[in-house]
Amino acid sequence: MPAASASLALDILHALRAAGHQAYFAGGSVRDHLLGREAADYDVATDARPEEVQRLFPRHTAVGAQFGVILVQGDGGRHVEVATFRADLGYADGRRPAAVRYSADWREDVRRRDFTVNGLMLDPDRGEVLDAVGGQADLKAKILRAIGDPRVRFREDRLRLLRAARFAARLDFTLEAATAAAIRAEAAALTVVSPERIRDELLKMLTEGRARRAFELLDELGLLAVVLPEVAAMKGVEQPPEFHPEGDVWTHTLMLLAALPAGTDPVLALGALLHDVGKPPTFRRAPDRIRFDQHAAVGAAMAEDICRRLRLSREETQGVVALVAQHMKFADVERMRMSTLKRFLRQPGFARHLELHRLDCQMSHGDLHLYEFVRGELDAAGPEQMRPPRLLTGDDLAALGYPPGPAYREMLTAVEDAQLEGRLATRADALDFLQRRFPR
Repeated sequence: MPAASASLALDILHALRAAGHQAYFAGGSVRDHLLGREAADYDVATDARPEEVQRLFPRHTAVGAQFGVILVQGDGGRHVEVATFRADLGYADGRRPAAVRYSADWREDVRRRDFTVNGLMLDPDRGEVLDAVGGQADLKAKILRAIGDPRVRFREDRLRLLRAARFAARLDFTLEAATAAAIRAEAAALTVVSPERIRDELLKMLTEGRARRAFELLDELGLLAVVLPEVAAMKGVEQPPEFHPEGDVWTHTLMLLAALPAGTDPVLALGALLHDVGKPPTFRRAPDRIRFDQHAAVGAAMAEDICRRLRLSREETQGVVALVAQHMKFADVERMRMSTLKRFLRQPGFARHLELHRLDCQMSHGDLHLYEFVRGELDAAGPEQMRPPRLLTGDDLAALGYPPGPAYREMLTAVEDAQLEGRLATRADALDFLQRRFPR
């Protein structure tokens, strides 16, 4: 969230205090402030009841009013979550409280939160940190610890199992022993969490700049086999050392994840994670070497299943599947006909394909000559060479007396191929070519 949202949060806090209420910054923004990081968002915690928050701030959305959460809107699309101090009274579904009891005590509100480093509150006017759970000590020690009994915390909201791995990776913290043990003990129950919530956590892990550590933790904590068994199956799958001196499929994949910077396009990040997902089921030892016949095609089908399971959008799914399906095509670029090469290079989202190829090579054999070849072709071919204006249309074919039908596609594709290869430049050339190639 832009820094301007901090000023919105401060204005909301002051308005609540002017109306006689307690109000503090809470949660991740306090943690990030104490770590010297820019906060992603700003939350305000208060003893004001939801109806009072709504009265004080007419521009609001009652996103979770039954749980005391109101989203206060500001200018320019800014918003701040305002939550009433509360205690949660039981969890029936491993996701949300069955009921809540509002409180006037900020300490009671903190005790129902997930991790000590997220259980801090801040009085921004006095610069005072309110800490009832030892969060400041854990911040200094770089430890991620559940508040209270960790198994109780994880049973209240199973998504916290994934959030623990994400926070530990993102912050470069060590998981406290009892917290880690509780995650392992509760890992199988992650299946009760909705696919959408799991997807959102996984995408954050992949795009926050610490993807390798996040997925190592998922594996170490027994969570990876629950949410992505196809990825867990990569462990121990050997690869031919002449192409993959780095080791097995899992090691290679982790190396790609380590190279993903914060802010990476989620489709590219998923492509990096899943590009070799077809290798475990296609592994075989041939007389000459280890082989993975058709692993890109098999992997594309698996990636589509995974994307649908995680409820990705159709566009995102298509992007990930294309990356997995086509990542081996770069091996043929120097031998492609010019028309085939140009079609390959001009496909939607090709920058992702090229970057995945670079990462794939860099994290294995290190040979980037095909990457440089493609870069050279892209630099040499301007937009008009890559996607030239059409010389003929279906109306032209009809005017020439060709009967309408499926053959039109074949004829127009043949004309475009010749055009892309530099053999046709004018409409007259195209008409002559067409009538010679497809005599009536």
